[in-house]
Amino acid sequence: MSMKQQTLAMAADQTFENHRKPTRREEFLKTMEAIVPWSALCEVIEPHYPKVGNGRPPIGLERMLRIHFIQHWFNLADLSCEEALYDSASLRRFVGIDLGREPVPDATTMLEFRKLLNENKLGEALFAKVGRELQARGFKVNTGPIVDATIIGAPSSTKNADKARDPEMHQTRKGQQWYFGINLHIGVDSRSGLAHSAVVRAANVHDKHPLPDLLHGNEQRVYGDSAYASQKSLIAGKAPNAKDFTNQRTRRAGGIVDDVARGKNRNKSKIRARVEHVFGVVKRLWGFGKVRYRGLQKNATRAFTALALANI
Repeated sequence: MSMKQQTLAMAADQTFENHRKPTRREEFLKTMEAIVPWSALCEVIEPHYPKVGNGRPPIGLERMLRIHFIQHWFNLADLSCEEALYDSASLRRFVGIDLGREPVPDATTMLEFRKLLNENKLGEALFAKVGRELQARGFKVNTGPIVDATIIGAPSSTKNADKARDPEMHQTRKGQQWYFGINLHIGVDSRSGLAHSAVVRAANVHDKHPLPDLLHGNEQRVYGDSAYASQKSLIAGKAPNAKDFTNQRTRRAGGIVDDVARGKNRNKSKIRARVEHVFGVVKRLWGFGKVRYRGLQKNATRAFTALALANI
């Protein structure tokens, strides 16, 4: 984004009150400005992005990417994001919008950008690019990954125009509770806490099935909860040198508890907890506890982009 001469509108955004202090949002955006590899991520999208032609010129790619990331960080739908940009000077500065010269891109433009990412599976591409950028900066994918899955809920009601649930979502039982939605499966490095692989499936797909896709093949240990117990052959098929460090079931026949196995599980869980940090950021901090869109691919794009941003 090239710097332009300030207009009165932009100057008015930069207030001169003596007692003003930066908000947490401003500090966060300042950090993201510095650490997100903007040019590298734009290179991923640029071949698919509309070129200047005879019609209305497209809005700058980096500007749209910044807006898209704001939607992730602050859990904003398209119209809400448009209004937030009009309302917040700090968001406009981050995106580079000067209301003295131009309006905020409207909600439809944000929708079209997201459709572009969906149709070309660019969420996955951004996730992979961030991984390569982090490795270039010295972060290494080590040999002890943690695998886990979490349910992203979807509306189970049929009180809608189609009188039906989303056909790509399914229900599953966890404990005594039934859930409806999708499963986000991830592989997380046990040392750095970075997500290095991910798979999005309907919720009724058992955790074990995407397991090989979460491994890179050079593992020495594989950590996971009891849903991955007794999957030694699946692990060995992808990572032949890996030892199975998944939590094992501790209750034997007759209700007898194996205290030794329980103690081992407790030690494994201290390491395995790092995967929950990733889910905590994506689901609790950024609001992806429930799907916003219909269909697996749209939500997969959101999930992969959110994981890329969580890694950053």
